[in-house]
Amino acid sequence: MTDQTVPHARPASAPVAAPRELSLMRTVQRLWPYVWPEDRSDLRMRAVGAVAMMLIAKLVTIMVPFSFKWATDALTDKGADQSTFALAIGGPIALTILYGFLRAFMQLFTQARDALFAAVSMNAVRRLADQVFIHLHQLSLRFHLERKTGGLTRVLERGRTAIEQIVRLSMLTGLPTVVEFALILGVLFYQFDWRYSLVVVIMIACYLWFTTVATNWRISIRRSMNESDSDANTKAIDSLLNYETVKYFGAEEREAARYDKAMERYERLSVGSYVSLAVLNSGQGVIFTIGLAIVMLMCISGIRAGTHTIGDFVLVNAMMIQLYQPLNFMGMLYREVKQAVIDIETMFDLLGQNPEIQDRPGAPPLDVREGTLRFEDVRFSYDPARPILRGVSFEVPAGQTVAIVGPSGAGKSTISRLIFRFYEPQAGRITIDGQDIAAVQQRTLRDRVGMVPQDTVLFNDTIAYNIRYGRWDATDAEVEAAASLAQIDNFIKLVPGGYGAQVGERGLKLSGGEKQRVAIARTILKGPPILVLDEATSALDSFTEREIQIALDRVSKGRTTLVIAHRLSTVVNANEILVLDKGVIVERGRHDDLLARQGVYAAMWNRQREVDQANEALRRAEAEEGKAEHVAIGV
Repeated sequence: MTDQTVPHARPASAPVAAPRELSLMRTVQRLWPYVWPEDRSDLRMRAVGAVAMMLIAKLVTIMVPFSFKWATDALTDKGADQSTFALAIGGPIALTILYGFLRAFMQLFTQARDALFAAVSMNAVRRLADQVFIHLHQLSLRFHLERKTGGLTRVLERGRTAIEQIVRLSMLTGLPTVVEFALILGVLFYQFDWRYSLVVVIMIACYLWFTTVATNWRISIRRSMNESDSDANTKAIDSLLNYETVKYFGAEEREAARYDKAMERYERLSVGSYVSLAVLNSGQGVIFTIGLAIVMLMCISGIRAGTHTIGDFVLVNAMMIQLYQPLNFMGMLYREVKQAVIDIETMFDLLGQNPEIQDRPGAPPLDVREGTLRFEDVRFSYDPARPILRGVSFEVPAGQTVAIVGPSGAGKSTISRLIFRFYEPQAGRITIDGQDIAAVQQRTLRDRVGMVPQDTVLFNDTIAYNIRYGRWDATDAEVEAAASLAQIDNFIKLVPGGYGAQVGERGLKLSGGEKQRVAIARTILKGPPILVLDEATSALDSFTEREIQIALDRVSKGRTTLVIAHRLSTVVNANEILVLDKGVIVERGRHDDLLARQGVYAAMWNRQREVDQANEALRRAEAEEGKAEHVAIGV
């Protein structure tokens, strides 16, 4: 749009999510309704089944070191004398087979747990991701203008991964690890004595303390690394979306240097992240090894004293080695969950953002009987220090066409944004058939108002998809009829693939005129009683402009139409023309009347005529020059 009135500051009325540090418990609490959905009894049964499988798997896991101990005792005479249970169930071969079966069952129940819970965790990811996606579409235009799309998609990507990590790690790693800790400590206390349990408790406490301190140190590095990652990703997307502009200005090296600078910071922070991880893992390994060595030395002392067997030595070693896995999981759980909470903070902040424009409680749908559009003393500013509209009042009678013209920055396109309730005026009101649009449902307002913008951006899909976007339940015949009215059907028939042809990202495979015709066909298919044409032909050449104008005249026939125009030649037949300058309507009337006044409109008309005449003379001169060259070559 040529009306460059982009917001620079959020008004006082717009809610802002307060920055906060989300705790793990708060995060799990907010995720719980998605893990235990009230409307999905099948998923709740899966969650219960997964917990049952987990408990069975942990009981079997505890039995594995005991089978190893019994087999070892059975291989020694002294051990065989003392291990009556081992003799009762068989010799070393049978006990070794039992060991193998227990390990197999441990794996079986663990994998069954994961398989059962997979549907629960992924359903939680999908439902929360859908909620965030829907919420983003409910947020105001101001929010999206102030955010970088590349950084936003990166936040969503990391947020989805974080949701899955928190759900799976807390349910499939955190709870099982706590259960295993309790079982191992109980076995050590029962099979040996309290000193063994005390040593293990102290070792676990030191291990978790070091993990907490080191992980908190890593968090700041991780946060900065994520920021640099988002920055690099945003620069890459921004550059690739502006591929043609980069080529126009030969700025490939500049863009590469800009991207490399962002990646250099990401590289440096990533190295710091890996170094801190190495420090963390090393410290954890040292603490565990010290604890393992102490309990093994205590067991050797017991063997010498005759209170323990060789099998007990094997048992305590296997039990400690087996403890290392859940203990390492505990460290990983803390690290990954803390990092996931960091990644999910922004996603929760997005959910915490309230839409700037909201329907009032009990707002009725918009009832369009005739389609009369009225502005009543409307005042609006994006920034209080810079007023855009200063008491604008006008009416577009039902079925008639009113045009708004004026210099760039006068506030023309702001009017279209207010009609669609992307923003709300600070004073005055906008009505349709006497109904204040601020008091009706936004969805019904936008259903009944159509838009053909200056800069048409299409979805990266087929031509048929983009036309059918106007009314999703339209038949193929209705899509083709809309294309015919928009005068694009002949072009579609010539394109390989026809209506199934891909238009490319943002419609870049189509010319400006072709994209504009698709937008017109889309609006024709929507069939709104009120139509807004926001400088729909200002970026087109004269020939294409005339073709598009014919199509627009067809669309607006019989509809209440507001035309925001840059080229005055497109609005000469309007029922009324409003001249907007610095947020104020300075002139209004029909084309001939405004010319006769010799005011602002007449001056604009004369300037455009001079430019058009100069362009026409230049075109004719180029044509004559080309003709002369052709004749010379023929001679």
